[in-house]
Amino acid sequence: GALDPPRPGPAGRDRDARRILCVCGGLSSLLYSRSAAQRATAPRPAKTPHGPNRRESFFLKRARGTTMAEEEEDDDVFTIMVATDSHLGYCDRDAVRGTDSFAAFEEVLRLANDRGADFLLLAGDLFHDNKPSRRTLFKTMSLLRRYALSDAAVGFEVLSDQEANFRQSVNYEDPHVSVGLPIFSIHGNHDDPTREGGVEALAALDLLSVANMLNYFGRQEHADRVEVSPVLLRKGNTRVALYGLGNMRDERLNRMWQQKRVRFLRPRDGTYFSIFVLHQNRDVGRGRNTCVHESMIPAWIDLVIWGHEHECQIKPRESAVGTFRVCQPGSSVACSLVEGEAKPKHCGLLQVRGAEFRLTPLRLTCVRPFVCDEVVLNEAPELQDDMDEGDGADNATAVRDCLAARVEALVERARKTRSAFRYDDMLLPMAAPDQVLVRLKVDHTGFATLNNAKFGGQFVGRVANTSAILHFSRQKQASTSAAKTWVPTEGSREPVEEGELAAAAIDQLIQDQLDGQEAKLQILEETKMNEALNGFVDKQDPQAFAEEVERTLVREQKAQYKRGDATDPESIRAKYRQAPPPAKKAPAAVDASSEED
Repeated sequence: GALDPPRPGPAGRDRDARRILCVCGGLSSLLYSRSAAQRATAPRPAKTPHGPNRRESFFLKRARGTTMAEEEEDDDVFTIMVATDSHLGYCDRDAVRGTDSFAAFEEVLRLANDRGADFLLLAGDLFHDNKPSRRTLFKTMSLLRRYALSDAAVGFEVLSDQEANFRQSVNYEDPHVSVGLPIFSIHGNHDDPTREGGVEALAALDLLSVANMLNYFGRQEHADRVEVSPVLLRKGNTRVALYGLGNMRDERLNRMWQQKRVRFLRPRDGTYFSIFVLHQNRDVGRGRNTCVHESMIPAWIDLVIWGHEHECQIKPRESAVGTFRVCQPGSSVACSLVEGEAKPKHCGLLQVRGAEFRLTPLRLTCVRPFVCDEVVLNEAPELQDDMDEGDGADNATAVRDCLAARVEALVERARKTRSAFRYDDMLLPMAAPDQVLVRLKVDHTGFATLNNAKFGGQFVGRVANTSAILHFSRQKQASTSAAKTWVPTEGSREPVEEGELAAAAIDQLIQDQLDGQEAKLQILEETKMNEALNGFVDKQDPQAFAEEVERTLVREQKAQYKRGDATDPESIRAKYRQAPPPAKKAPAAVDASSEED
């Protein structure tokens, strides 16, 4: 019997001749062969919205003994490759880890082509930086040019308003570009839109979208409400409604959900399989108002693709409300040396037919092995003699030898977890794949710490993160003060993990500091200034504070004019000095309902 031919890609167009063999009843016949010059002058065949030529598909299926009924069923199956948090450009200046994110993303693209995916669905954080470097953009566009642009036919059509979904037409319908693998992506918290002092907010995904390399959806145009409009897709008799919600500040989105200002639009005609793609915090040990609760999501959603959380939980599980399934693919590259990142990385092959779906996890092989462990020096058998002699705080040599032996064991364990690469001819392969990632958490209570850089020097050439192998911490002392004012004393909090600076909640620290002071802000709103701080630091927007101050001044001037108080500047200043600080409103209860239209 004949095997499925590989999906045509850009590499096939670079050959001098193309031969297509049609297998029918065990006989092979040469259909055509034309040179590169003839192919260049020949007009490009028009794409059909319903996929490859049915006659060719019928012959190939008959060669395998497939019936016509099975062929019609295959025409109704949506095949979607699902991935999230690629973080392209992470550690791009690192000589060893600089291409890790690109190698994993390239494997996802190749898997999508090899498995015959109709499109690739990304759930945010395609880029690690809000303003990717030119090196990162060059590598990203090189990968998309090789694997997403081809003359392969696209087997589905978009039914919804494309201008409303993407602010332009879907890329594979553009007559000036040949797209074989459409990509649909929302933005995450790392690559969300910023204004940079201008009027229109733009994201790095807008650059790829205008170049017709992907379809960017899920952005919100309104500041006072959230309206999630679906991308309606059809393949044969299967219809999919793709809902996307790009990342927003969790507190703001949570507040809008509580105030019933989040609305999902539903199609009035036809039965659709509804997929909701979002990039927000999940309710796993976080504050009540700093995440999206599963009870907030409409009950009629069929499947939720949850981005932002890096731990891989790709197998769909039943939601807390029991009406839909949740899939958390996790990141494809380890961005922080924590336990959740040490789990195997996966992407998923989602197949939808009618109201049924199946998701097959695909383990990624272009991932640097990573293991982590922890040790309590007080309980280490190697150091018991030093503790009995009372010189544990000074015997750095014994501590170094103890930790070195444990790191050696971690290195060997990490090497055993490495799997063979799925592809050998990568455009952007991993550099030094033999070097692994290890992290040892050390409770050094009663012992002195070691210099991490000097300690890691003995593992150069075997470990990729030599300067961050050890993470020291010690048991917290019970606080004797009842005051809530934050005092930055040594040992008052554990060190921040690598890559976890965002989790330190600098805005919350500033808010606590302001709450402990007698003087309060009278004109500028603390929440708005915290948002400006986030834009200035995380999004590198130098105009964040100036724009917020300007908006506040305009708003206050209008309010003063309406009240008739804008007469004497000194009286206005005195009024604000004497005015009590605005009272804070208690948070409203979480409402599980969402508006529908």
